[in-house]
Amino acid sequence: MYPYEAPQQRLGEPIVGKKEILAVVLGAGIEFFDFSAYATFAVMIGRAFFPAQNAFTSLLLSVSVFGVGFIARPFGAVVLGAYADRAGRKPAMLLSMVGMTLGTAGLVLLPDYASIGMAAPILLVIFRLVQGLAWGGEAGPATTFLMEAAAGPKRGLYTSWQIVSQGAAGLCAGAIGYWLSLLLTSEQLYDWGWRVPFAVGLSILPVALYLRSHLQERFEAAPPSGTSLLNEVFSRYLGVILVGMLMISGSTITQYFLNYLATYALHDLGYPASVAMASPILIGLGVMVFSLLGGLMADRFGRKVTIILPRLVLIALLLPGLGLINDWKAPWLYFSVVSLFTALQCLSGAGLVVALCESFPRHIRSSGFSIAYTFGITLFGGTAQILFSWLVEATGNPVSPGYYLIAGNVVCILATLFLKEQYNRPAAAQASQWMHR
Repeated sequence: MYPYEAPQQRLGEPIVGKKEILAVVLGAGIEFFDFSAYATFAVMIGRAFFPAQNAFTSLLLSVSVFGVGFIARPFGAVVLGAYADRAGRKPAMLLSMVGMTLGTAGLVLLPDYASIGMAAPILLVIFRLVQGLAWGGEAGPATTFLMEAAAGPKRGLYTSWQIVSQGAAGLCAGAIGYWLSLLLTSEQLYDWGWRVPFAVGLSILPVALYLRSHLQERFEAAPPSGTSLLNEVFSRYLGVILVGMLMISGSTITQYFLNYLATYALHDLGYPASVAMASPILIGLGVMVFSLLGGLMADRFGRKVTIILPRLVLIALLLPGLGLINDWKAPWLYFSVVSLFTALQCLSGAGLVVALCESFPRHIRSSGFSIAYTFGITLFGGTAQILFSWLVEATGNPVSPGYYLIAGNVVCILATLFLKEQYNRPAAAQASQWMHR
């Protein structure tokens, strides 16, 4: 059905070396760092660009702009995902990094509302759109590069490095936030301190861009078939895309709740900034450790069981865990619950990403994965922080986001049941039949 599946590696031999993997992971991590930093400093950014009498209004506008970045992601996924299937993963990843550099520079240099009035929030939205385009075009090529670089039995482990890069980014954003909360006064933090992490990310972007420009890639475009790549993706793999988007729901809602916890701790739990800013450090470390473990488990036990079992446990613990940290305002308990949620989320995440990536044949893999992954994150992740803030305000119950998390994870599990295991099949046989009949 799909005779073209090149290039292939010998059994047990990765296509590329560790330097190439490092270049991809570092670039992906830096791009995600900006999104982590925005989530961490959403309260400060809200006051700088959306001053309001009501603190909730300022916060809601700030996280709404965070969601704006997601609106542009699907466009980046479609354009750069297809470009990666035509020209190679490397050129697409270089373009995405250029876009992220421009958007991050804008956040560092943009004057606040007090300086230029309404032009400030308008320009902020534009820069977030540019960053959304860049990240939308990054996820597919980077993930498919890692998956295709792996020896067959290690595809889950290699692909998990994409999630590890996100964890490292969150850890760095949280560490900078925590350091700033100790070093600066509250007034300094709200005035200019929130710009520091974006300046750090901007300073590292040229290094990542240089490393990617020297990336060695064995890419061979598929021979012309008379049908455009996107036509084939939507005509023959629409079902995979829809199932993939539903699988992404629980994962992305949970992950963005974890990313939102610094804001949640500040705004809803009333913790001091030093405690709130420590949670992204803990989450980032957990993402790094448990994503790698999840990748190993996905290679050892299969994708479906690794996706489903941790999410079942997470569903059972969400409401009790959120209830505990709201009733017992003890930092050690807060950190314990956050660590447990992070571990369960990340044990499941690596299997989910590699399973979705394996569901498309090589010649449309970047396009198909980019669309399913990015549309799922846009739909469920882009609205997550807005819904979390609104639910707490509307119900007066700080545990209320837990019900939305449970619903998303139930949908994720049900969608996963439709997936056909691919982990023990050779690459050439993947994606020929993706669903149980």
